[in-house]
Amino acid sequence: MIYFDNSATTKALPEVLDTYRKVSEDFFANPSSLHALGGKADEMLQSARHQIADLIAAKPSEIFFTSGGTEGDNWIIKGTAMAKRQFGKHLITTSIEHPAVINSMKQLEKLGFDVTYLPVDSRGFIHVEDLKAAIRKDTILVSVMGVNNEIGSKQPIAEIGDLLEAYPNIHFHVDAVQAIGKGLMKALRHPRVDFITFSGHKFHAPRGTGFIYAKEGRLIDPLLTGGGQEHDWRSGTENTPAIAAMAKALRLLLSDEDKKVAQQQAVRERIYQHVSQFDNVTMFSQLSDDFAPHVLCFAIEGVRGETTVHAFETHDIYISTTSACSSKKGTESSTLAAMHVRQSIATSAIRVSLDEHNTVAEADAFNAAFDAIYADFQKLNPVNRKETVRAI
Repeated sequence: MIYFDNSATTKALPEVLDTYRKVSEDFFANPSSLHALGGKADEMLQSARHQIADLIAAKPSEIFFTSGGTEGDNWIIKGTAMAKRQFGKHLITTSIEHPAVINSMKQLEKLGFDVTYLPVDSRGFIHVEDLKAAIRKDTILVSVMGVNNEIGSKQPIAEIGDLLEAYPNIHFHVDAVQAIGKGLMKALRHPRVDFITFSGHKFHAPRGTGFIYAKEGRLIDPLLTGGGQEHDWRSGTENTPAIAAMAKALRLLLSDEDKKVAQQQAVRERIYQHVSQFDNVTMFSQLSDDFAPHVLCFAIEGVRGETTVHAFETHDIYISTTSACSSKKGTESSTLAAMHVRQSIATSAIRVSLDEHNTVAEADAFNAAFDAIYADFQKLNPVNRKETVRAI
């Protein structure tokens, strides 16, 4: 079995599951309880917080635990809107964000907020000049993803940070769900970045785990209110075993990060160089440094993406269409639509997404399967004219 759908979710590592099991057995009490068992559970919780903070060069007081990327994005966006509404009601994001961001923005629009959705070029990138032109006196938030989940384009976070140095009252949020462990920490930790969203199941931690980085001195309103956990910022009994497991997973992810990134780049390049030679194949991801090392998106024109996904499944290879969210619904890729890719090609898009455990041998197996699948498709739906491969 070859698993190439890591941008949808990753498999929890055995060491991570061992941590989850041990903490569940030995630190099962509620960390908010006053008795000794509760105190031990809280010590474990704070130990995980310190470890995560050290790994991303933050302060423990700047780390807040969540249930994952969706909650983190919702909290930062809506929390900023609530906390800063007296200063303005204008927010800026991009047209290719994850639905957790886009739908949060649309919900705020219904409540009277004004949102600017920055366009992207034909390669899937925003332009900092467009962002600068969009900023208004009443702008309170800029939210931009670090790595696009569908094609892997790395947005210019550092350049945006440099621009926002001149606008100290605007919150700057980065959705880093697809960016963690991909050699991008320097950009993510730009001193002007105020909030960052992370999701545990994208780096081999249990599902239902995540955390946000919230810069000291930057305030947002709580999304979840209740018992006052997480310094009254995020109520709800903390999932101590899963949080400890997430800290373990993050430590493992970031060890030898450069080597792991190079491994993913090698696998991705092996597939790219092979697949891009075929007629009627459109590559949306590129091998340049401004694309993340783990995402490869392309289309076989004339074949719907879900058909290609199931064809690879018969070879025991697991990929997706453009994202897990759009795959299940059978909807068109929002990123490719924003790039003005023709719908007939966009609906053919598939995504290969890697992690550090994938190998070049697996890439060769994928390429062999691609050859067979492509040949079958050509027999069923021959193209009358040959076209050269298009790189978007």
